[in-house]
Amino acid sequence: MRHAIVTRTWHQRDTLMAVSILERTIPDSPLAAPIARLGSRILQRVANFGQFSRFAWETLAGIVHVRQWSRRERIGRQLFFIGTTSVPVIAIVGAFIGMILAFEGFRQFQAIGQESRLGGVINLSVVKQIGPVLAAVMLAGRVGCSLTAELGSMRVTEQLDAMRAMGSDPVRVLAVPRFLACLVSVPLLTIVSNGCGVIGGWLIITKFYDADPALYGRFSAQFVNWFDIMSGFIKAVFFGAAIGIISCWKGFTCKPGAQGVGEATTDSFVTSFIAIILMSLVLAKLLNDIDFIIFGGVQSVFS
Repeated sequence: MRHAIVTRTWHQRDTLMAVSILERTIPDSPLAAPIARLGSRILQRVANFGQFSRFAWETLAGIVHVRQWSRRERIGRQLFFIGTTSVPVIAIVGAFIGMILAFEGFRQFQAIGQESRLGGVINLSVVKQIGPVLAAVMLAGRVGCSLTAELGSMRVTEQLDAMRAMGSDPVRVLAVPRFLACLVSVPLLTIVSNGCGVIGGWLIITKFYDADPALYGRFSAQFVNWFDIMSGFIKAVFFGAAIGIISCWKGFTCKPGAQGVGEATTDSFVTSFIAIILMSLVLAKLLNDIDFIIFGGVQSVFS
């Protein structure tokens, strides 16, 4: 019981104590007061980041406790909700993105007589960047918000506290299966998004604009290599991990009441979106440098 009580309050105690102490020491001087308030906000942000890091570590460490999260009603339910039910929307959006890229780029390539080479540009854009980012953003809005709202409601109704009182760790029981489901589902759904985007671009270029299908396929295969496909898959793994961790964290730390759950849901999507964009930027630079080292140059679509 003592351990349960300590676990219940670890994510609030340090921040509240530090912020309250700093706020009591804010002087009455008109110049010092704004500086002290800024320091209080910075201290709170740093403390929140530390608590998030601890939560992420506890989630990763909870993976080794297989018996607590591997039950069918826990991991199986999350895999079905996050993965299977997201396939239609991911497939539809991915196909339309491929079509849009084909419509936007065809006239420019046709002007120089290279419309068959457009497949390389479309497919490379889809598999390396657009497909993974699109699938992750869609899931952050559709799945991430739902996970945050579900866990936030459990926190508001004190179900998380009840689990701790009964000696069960809610991180291992609730957060770990959701994190693993996101980690597995996002890369698989990225494959669906990439495939539908490639098919959508192929349909527009070869069927709508009557380009040579053989040349379209040959240039696509020539320009997109295995490392480009793996780059998108690696990004999707990181995106899935970010969505799972952030969504569960926002649900576990939401404020009381319906308003608190709503704010946590909004924060979950915004934070996940920013994390996806930042990781996409960093991974794009890193993976492109690795690509340059492996293949020793830039392969042009017009070569």
